[in-house]
Amino acid sequence: MTPDPTPTALEQPCEVHTRTNRLTIGLPKCDDPAERRFPFTPEGVAQLVERGFTVKMEENAAESIHYDDARYIRAGVEITTRPETLGCDIVIYPASLSEADARCMRRGAMLLTLLRSVCSGGERVIRRLLERHVISIALDLIEDERGCTPFADILAEIDGRASIAIASSLLADSLKGKGILLGGIAGIVPCEVLIIGSGIAASAASRSAIGLGATVRMFDNDIYSLRRASQELGPGVITSALHPRTLDNALRTADVLVLTPVAAKFTLHSDAVARMKRGVLTFDLSSAADGSAFPTMTPVDLALASAVDASLHSDNRICYVHAGSAVARTAAMALTNTLLTLMESIVTCEGPSNALKLHQGMQKATLTFFGKPVNPHVAACLRTRSVDISIFLTLS
Repeated sequence: MTPDPTPTALEQPCEVHTRTNRLTIGLPKCDDPAERRFPFTPEGVAQLVERGFTVKMEENAAESIHYDDARYIRAGVEITTRPETLGCDIVIYPASLSEADARCMRRGAMLLTLLRSVCSGGERVIRRLLERHVISIALDLIEDERGCTPFADILAEIDGRASIAIASSLLADSLKGKGILLGGIAGIVPCEVLIIGSGIAASAASRSAIGLGATVRMFDNDIYSLRRASQELGPGVITSALHPRTLDNALRTADVLVLTPVAAKFTLHSDAVARMKRGVLTFDLSSAADGSAFPTMTPVDLALASAVDASLHSDNRICYVHAGSAVARTAAMALTNTLLTLMESIVTCEGPSNALKLHQGMQKATLTFFGKPVNPHVAACLRTRSVDISIFLTLS
């Protein structure tokens, strides 16, 4: 019998490399009652587990966004103690760490947080992070390839939309509010919303207010930003530069005032506040977001429901802060989407340190590295000078 000349394909054994050093991600429970935003939903951590991460979460850490531990366990999360979550390779914690928490962090670990949280933690916490050689990165400073700040932008948009949603609810409350609609109906003049600034938070607030039928006035000294906002929002918003007399007239008739980040520091003093309507709802969405722009007003944290309820019976002028924390679950969904992209970059670069070398957007957001402050704001908290991170990245 003549053999078949056709070649036969045979299986070729090949070497398969199994990765044993899985990166661990720690999700501690937030101890700060003013910070209700949690970084991941159960669906988000399920994707992290599928991509090779080991996720450890403190017990009841996600109760602020109304998810129980069982949902996360089904997604592949390990429920463990706080020290174990803080001892992971990557710790995601948007609030301020305590000094004891900083001591629990693994040497050389990465901390993903917010710039304001690190600075408000104080000098002693920052020094503990430096002692542990923790690579701390401010999520709100991370830039993408286009120079945009995805984390800061999405949080600003949530703040803007949340402020109008809350204002509409408070105005419509027949017992504690005025019992009026933000948008007018036939024969009734709509409420006036005054917005300071023209960035993402300002545009988001304006878009929500216009959608509800309110009259919206936007003030900013950045004319190019005003023009861009006007083109995006259409003729429903009235724009103006921050001329004192024009602003004063708008303050007298505004039912809702929303302050968003502007180039120059904006402060509303007692004489201007005295001319405002009785019962006007004021929101501080500025970079400080602590009510300091309204020094004569009492700041009320929207993350604390009890404080908000008490404020409605107060005769004092009040200013609402942390609007985004009042919709913590929406913030968690938005943060999840953006964090998944960041985690994918870290996996692609085979580790946090390599990710810093390859992504300039992460370098700009780094606060502490190799035991040194590499951000001017963090260095100012220590009363010292910051070090250029590129020096360390070149030598490492």
